Amino acid sequence: MDEDNDFLDFSRSLSEVWRLLSKQERELLRHNAHIQYFKKNQKIYSEGDKPQNLMCLLKGKVKIYKEGIGHSQIIRIIKPIQYFAYRAYFAKENYLTAAAAFEPSSVCLVPMTVVNDILRENFNLCKFFIHQLSVDLGITKARTVNLTQKHIRGRLAESLIFLIDSYGLEDDNTINIYLSREDLANLSNMTTSNAIRTLSIFASEKVIALDGRKIKVLDEDKLHKISRLG
Repeated sequence: MDEDNDFLDFSRSLSEVWRLLSKQERELLRHNAHIQYFKKNQKIYSEGDKPQNLMCLLKGKVKIYKEGIGHSQIIRIIKPIQYFAYRAYFAKENYLTAAAAFEPSSVCLVPMTVVNDILRENFNLCKFFIHQLSVDLGITKARTVNLTQKHIRGRLAESLIFLIDSYGLEDDNTINIYLSREDLANLSNMTTSNAIRTLSIFASEKVIALDGRKIKVLDEDKLHKISRLG
């Protein structure tokens, strides 16, 4: 893969941020950013690591998760073009979570020291990151409530809708991400056996159809109804 082409894709895709930067700030970013490639399931950073880079997913899919006893809990999922891994730096703490690639992914890394230098002079970029942090916090709080108050059926339906909202549907209505049953369980705050059993029930009710890791949505309205009822 050509890193120069990937960075060109990065700058084009980030028009929302790019237009907030001066010519000098763009050059500073261009000279300090680099692209890193991750294999499927490869860890991007670990819990307890010191945050050093702002990360932007260019291609692929990434999960943010918390290790637990016996299983992990997926906190967020990242899609192109989306920023991550910077909250801990602003909070002056080490990472409280870990990140790994769901599939082969390319990530643009910008040293947080460079970002911090730009933020000192660029009020509009400060507002942009305040907005991003606020949106992410709202999503995380909503998911925390849903995954603790809803029953198993509601939690799994909620997670499938979350995947649809994040990655969309293919032409045949298949969710555009192929998760292992373990990952789907970790996203839904349940055991893998409960996730498998509930998926089978959804399939028997003609809400979804299963083909290995592929999940095809047959009745999205009913999926939303199950999620609402909890």
